[in-house]
Amino acid sequence: MIKDIIFGTIGGLGLFLFGMGLMSEGLKKAAGQKLKNILGSMTRNRILGCLVGAGTTSLVQSSSATTVMVVGFVNAGLLTLAQAIPVIIGTNIGTTATAWLVSISGIEAFKITSYSLPTIAVGFAMQMLSKKQTVKNAGQILLGFGILFIGIGFMKDAFAGFEQNPHVQQLLIKTADNPLLAILAGVLITMVIQSSSAAVASIQLLAAGGAFGTDWNVALNIAIPFILGSNIGTTITAQLAAIGTNINARRAAWAHSVFNIIGAFICFWFIGVISKAVFAISPWPGSDNTIAAIIAIAHSSIKIFEAVVFLPTTGWLEKIVLWLIKEPPGQRKIEPVVLEYRLLDTPEIALEQAQREIVRMAKYAREAVGLAISGLLNNNSSRLQHVRKTEDLTDTFQYEITAYLAALSQRQISEHTSIELPVLLHTVNDLERVGDHAVNIAEIAERKIQQNFFFSESARSEIRALRKQENEMFGRIIKALETGDVASAQAALTNENALNKMQIDYRRSHVQRMTDGQCNATAGLIFIDLVDNVEKIGDHLTNIAQAVIGGLQWDGIDEKPRY
Repeated sequence: MIKDIIFGTIGGLGLFLFGMGLMSEGLKKAAGQKLKNILGSMTRNRILGCLVGAGTTSLVQSSSATTVMVVGFVNAGLLTLAQAIPVIIGTNIGTTATAWLVSISGIEAFKITSYSLPTIAVGFAMQMLSKKQTVKNAGQILLGFGILFIGIGFMKDAFAGFEQNPHVQQLLIKTADNPLLAILAGVLITMVIQSSSAAVASIQLLAAGGAFGTDWNVALNIAIPFILGSNIGTTITAQLAAIGTNINARRAAWAHSVFNIIGAFICFWFIGVISKAVFAISPWPGSDNTIAAIIAIAHSSIKIFEAVVFLPTTGWLEKIVLWLIKEPPGQRKIEPVVLEYRLLDTPEIALEQAQREIVRMAKYAREAVGLAISGLLNNNSSRLQHVRKTEDLTDTFQYEITAYLAALSQRQISEHTSIELPVLLHTVNDLERVGDHAVNIAEIAERKIQQNFFFSESARSEIRALRKQENEMFGRIIKALETGDVASAQAALTNENALNKMQIDYRRSHVQRMTDGQCNATAGLIFIDLVDNVEKIGDHLTNIAQAVIGGLQWDGIDEKPRY
């Protein structure tokens, strides 16, 4: 029995996390600007966002499922934390639908886990058989979704029948005079069976079977604190889903926890008032035949009350979460790409906005290169990991700015603007390629760390000289992009000439070091890869410098872009 519980829990958790990762990656690949705009418009209004959460949860009858999807959307960058919070609040209302099904119709709640295997089959077939990338991405989402709920199914099966255990039932009955114990029981049982709906349903069924006697007041005094505890316990699923995700996804999971914990704390002091109010609005007499329905009313009333209290204060809830989950020390806060589509009707202002975001993109690309070279020199793995996160952001910049400029090109624009657009698009592509080279450097640095190679002091000195030239060139490029300063762009070309000369000289000197036995062949290849990547970064920055010198017009550029 114990072995089954341990194996089922650990194995189910592994499948859950694996499925979550697949689903999140699929969402990131599949979600274009259109889907992001739809989600953004649906969740821009707090009330509408709450209704989206309530409606979705009512359909799938699992607040955990909806919250996991919200965490996935935040992790994929489709929703901001501010947009996610009202949806999470709405999931708590939607999850009460299960209690109504149990109380009114007696129909067993719709189990999404029943459809996990067909979902996996369909998702796998879409990935393997289709040649269209969009279909493959959708298949990955379905595959991840199915595996995720297979994992939940294993965790639930590990504790099958746990809520019907007679010892558990006795414990629940004894909590009538101890609301704190009832809350704790609700937390623990819901965390174990991974479903607040199932936990509340078990209380309804116990009450309907007369386990709490015929006194509706006693039954509600047990049920209400148990409901509050189950609402806290259900947040563990979102916390599990947030493992390994980005900081905003973790904050979304914590928003779920903070909301339910504060809501439970507020309602705890008014259990008696809630009990009387629920019975007062109930259309049924307080008998054991209708107590399940009265518990369903209590469940819905608590959730609606919490939503009414918290929806106007989502800004404060967001601040609490930001305070709880801070940026890691020394890690720069990454702001989202901000491009206002309503400004497209004023092309000149829209173009200025795009140029400002290009400057921000350049600063992040510069940071990625600096982290990669520094990580290689100092064998600093944490900096190398941050390189990939920063490069992911440059990819986001490329997509967002390209989509924005493409939308701008569809408007009535001046001839001057139409000439500038393709040059800016090439600038964005050059910066994205710089980010790719930063990742290349990070990868060779990881190889150097794994194989425990070291550079000679002369090689380290040459790397520092390369870094100095590249960093100086990047600074001049950013200044040229910010101000249109042609002198800075021309000065950057001198840095590029120096990088070209360094590439030739350093290749020769490193071959000599290998000949003299100062370093081995593998370390030599790593060094040469680094030099080549830095030189290619210089080529892409040169393209940008020449674009600025030419006034962001092809006719003014003397040389063709280098790729």
